[in-house]
Amino acid sequence: MAGLNAAALADIKVGQTAGISGAVAASVKEATIGAKLYFDAVNARGGVHGEAIQLISLDDKFDPKLAAANAKTLIDQGVIALFLNRGTPHTQAIMPLLTEHKVPLVGPSTGAMVLHQPVHPWLFNVRATYQREAERAVAHLSLIGIDRMAIVQVDDTFGADAVQGALRGMRNVDKQPVAHEKYDRSKPDFVPIMPRIIAANPQAVLFIGSGTAVVDGMKALRAAGSRAQMVTLSNNASAGFIKDLGELSHGVVISQVFPYERSIASPLVKEVMELSKAANLELTPTMIEGYASAKVLVEGLRRAGPQPTRDKLRKALESMTRFDLGGVELGYSPTDHTGLDYADLAIVGPDGKFRR
Repeated sequence: MAGLNAAALADIKVGQTAGISGAVAASVKEATIGAKLYFDAVNARGGVHGEAIQLISLDDKFDPKLAAANAKTLIDQGVIALFLNRGTPHTQAIMPLLTEHKVPLVGPSTGAMVLHQPVHPWLFNVRATYQREAERAVAHLSLIGIDRMAIVQVDDTFGADAVQGALRGMRNVDKQPVAHEKYDRSKPDFVPIMPRIIAANPQAVLFIGSGTAVVDGMKALRAAGSRAQMVTLSNNASAGFIKDLGELSHGVVISQVFPYERSIASPLVKEVMELSKAANLELTPTMIEGYASAKVLVEGLRRAGPQPTRDKLRKALESMTRFDLGGVELGYSPTDHTGLDYADLAIVGPDGKFRR
């Protein structure tokens, strides 16, 4: 009987593979902190149906092959879901495992369209698409009178996907990029790229890429003498990214997929703000993404009932047709796993903080 009781009170295991070290370590750390803020708060109130949530995190060093291997390890360890992984090629490497083992993935930290269309029965997005972000950024630049825009993108599935939004945004305002360059994800080299960007004399440069590579690209642009407005997407909306950029961060525009992290008018932000303050943590946009993704997963677990299974969780998530995250509404159905469609922009102030 004691053994049965122990089993009944076992933790609900959730698995994460992400670049805890490597190019995106700063933002992965912040997203995971945000998720843990919510999981810890839920566990402190007795967990979900009396069971605590245990997050098991493995480092894939931002390597797609290692991400897939880690995901298989976590699945074999009996996690009820995979959660908050990072990267487009990495998620694509994991997706066949979701189908094979019938395990949900909740809140992948990527906005690739391939994760939205066609709908994958076991994958549940929380954040908006990169295409939506890039299109919104281009529309803003055009609105403030910037006509000459250049694009520097990583040459992988993430870059190929996100750039479609930027190009669509330019077509919407009857423009084309004055320069469009690609760099290798595994060995970024901006030396041959920057002279071509400078020769095009852009007023703004949109960097589509991740972490330290984008930092290096922006530093190379400034070192080459360009004063163009620098823009990037929300996957770089971390305090660590700003710290790595140093004084060059001032004035950089970064798209956002959640409400402003200092807006107490947003119930979601107010929630995270109170918990982060109690933990003596400075709130960042990426922490809000982790927190919101955790909130979605926990709501799915609640709806799945006591002794949840992977299939019960999938069906429970699909029942969340209108779920209020706190001033922003998320919806799923069997034919729609998109989640949110929220996109906004922020600029880095002289104090290194995001402003809207």
